[in-house]
Amino acid sequence: MLAALALVAVGLIAAYLTIGVQGGWDFVLPFRGRRVGAMVVVGAAVAAATVAFQTLTSNRILTPSIMGFDALFQAIATVTVFAFGQAAMLRLGTIGNFAISLAVMLGASLALFWSLLGGARRSLHLVLLVGVVLGTMLRSLTLMLQRLLDPDAFLVLQGRLFASFSGVNPTLLWVSAAVVCGAVTVLFALRRRLDVMTLGRETATALGVGYRATTLLVVTLVAILISTATALVGPITFFGLLVANLAYHLARTHRHAWTLPIAALLAVVVLVGGQIILEHGFGQRTLLSVIVEFLGGIVFLTLLIAEGRRR
Repeated sequence: MLAALALVAVGLIAAYLTIGVQGGWDFVLPFRGRRVGAMVVVGAAVAAATVAFQTLTSNRILTPSIMGFDALFQAIATVTVFAFGQAAMLRLGTIGNFAISLAVMLGASLALFWSLLGGARRSLHLVLLVGVVLGTMLRSLTLMLQRLLDPDAFLVLQGRLFASFSGVNPTLLWVSAAVVCGAVTVLFALRRRLDVMTLGRETATALGVGYRATTLLVVTLVAILISTATALVGPITFFGLLVANLAYHLARTHRHAWTLPIAALLAVVVLVGGQIILEHGFGQRTLLSVIVEFLGGIVFLTLLIAEGRRR
């Protein structure tokens, strides 16, 4: 399965780079290559983070977005435009917006995780509850400020609130790739601990796993991966849920040595394949994130219904 997915992913990448080329290769390959690079980086980051997060929570319906990463990203962009005007966002440029978004999201998430998980009696469920509440508050604040913006500023803001793989800055792509590669490598090195943690907190502790220390390390890696992916292209709420559950279905095992790479390859297949269909089937009339969110939402509702029937 892993080899088949790797072949499909490589084939789709090659097809995307070569289909319908009408200009010079020296322009087309770097232009499309940046998009493919962004898809690979974001796909690997979101897939690995979602699988690890669902292992910690023992729940296949939850995703890291429940912590409010997308709401915080939207709030940062909205407050910037509301407080300093649309010209401020344009003056900051791609690198400035990326740096501010990454710093705020990563700092806020790490402060939340370490403050709530650092105590002797703290649990991940409290972190989830606080994350849901903060996400709701940020969405309400964002909606209120957006209603107060003038139409021109709102149009500038809208361009930042939807995930887009076009126009990714090459420098930011390399920085993001290095961060994601490092975090995913550490996460994969923890695969055996994650396997044991799927058995539950009490069992994992009895088997010698330092549950609290491992949880803090994993949620830190999840925060780094999701913050980097969101700051690079924008929020993708249900994408991780989609590829993680497909990976469980295809792998038919809880071993992270298989679920992590299968989920990452599935993410690349979904993103690159979806971009090919979007550009050559729909004439680029919509955003890839819209289609992915639609499919992810259907998977989310299906999982909720199936969970309700099992109970």
